[in-house]
Amino acid sequence: MRVLELGTVSVWPQTFQQLIIQRTPKLIRRSDPELYHVSFILKGTGITTWDDHESVYQPTDLYFNDSSLPWEIRTDAHPVSTVSLELPKSIIPLPRRMTSQMLPRRMPTQGGISVLLSQFLLQVVKDADTYEPSDGARLGRVAAELVAALFAHAVEDESLVPPDTRKRTLVLRIKHYIQSHLHDPHLTPTAVAAAHHVSVSYLHRLFEGEEATVAAWIRLRRLEAARRELTDPALRALPIHGIAARWGFLRAADFSRAFRNAYGLAPNDYRRGQERPAS
Repeated sequence: MRVLELGTVSVWPQTFQQLIIQRTPKLIRRSDPELYHVSFILKGTGITTWDDHESVYQPTDLYFNDSSLPWEIRTDAHPVSTVSLELPKSIIPLPRRMTSQMLPRRMPTQGGISVLLSQFLLQVVKDADTYEPSDGARLGRVAAELVAALFAHAVEDESLVPPDTRKRTLVLRIKHYIQSHLHDPHLTPTAVAAAHHVSVSYLHRLFEGEEATVAAWIRLRRLEAARRELTDPALRALPIHGIAARWGFLRAADFSRAFRNAYGLAPNDYRRGQERPAS
């Protein structure tokens, strides 16, 4: 287990052997930190019970529980690996008409918000050593927004989420879509807007607070992907125009010009520089 503190939010990857975890009414009366807990299941299976309900969780599921409610988890005989997230209820206030009893305990990651949250958790753990201390609180806020959006989606009531959170979640969904379609040479702001059922002008407004416009963000992600492949020894035999085409650049000249503008070197010079032993 390794705990990452993101402001008031905690994220941790963990692997454990067969066990039973119980949250009993007696324990709740003794101490209740009032937390929501979400786990992304990477490996293993188990059964959770609460009230008269029972749910089986398995790899790629998201599992939810509440520190104020009694529950029990029993895992099977094989090791279980998860990436877990805990956050105070106070930063995701649910309206009076909605309680955590309304939320499902098992949420399959079948697209949309659930995939965004699971990918976010994996990326936070993967890149943990690269973050600055000031990044923690920002990442915690993103985690809280995704959880709030997931809860609203689970009960099919988007009005439960504040407008700013809905907007931020939509931007994250759009970025995830772009990352997944960088190979498509026809990936343009118009195509992205159509895929998310918004106008192109509204798409541009969504990106006004981002580090780049939509078109520039697509180009930067493509260039980053191509740059990684130029340094990959396994792809040394692949010509540069082939790498460019793999990441949506139909014309080698367009790729070379964009690469030079971004990194100050032509692609072939950059590749040769990476092949030389470090001085």
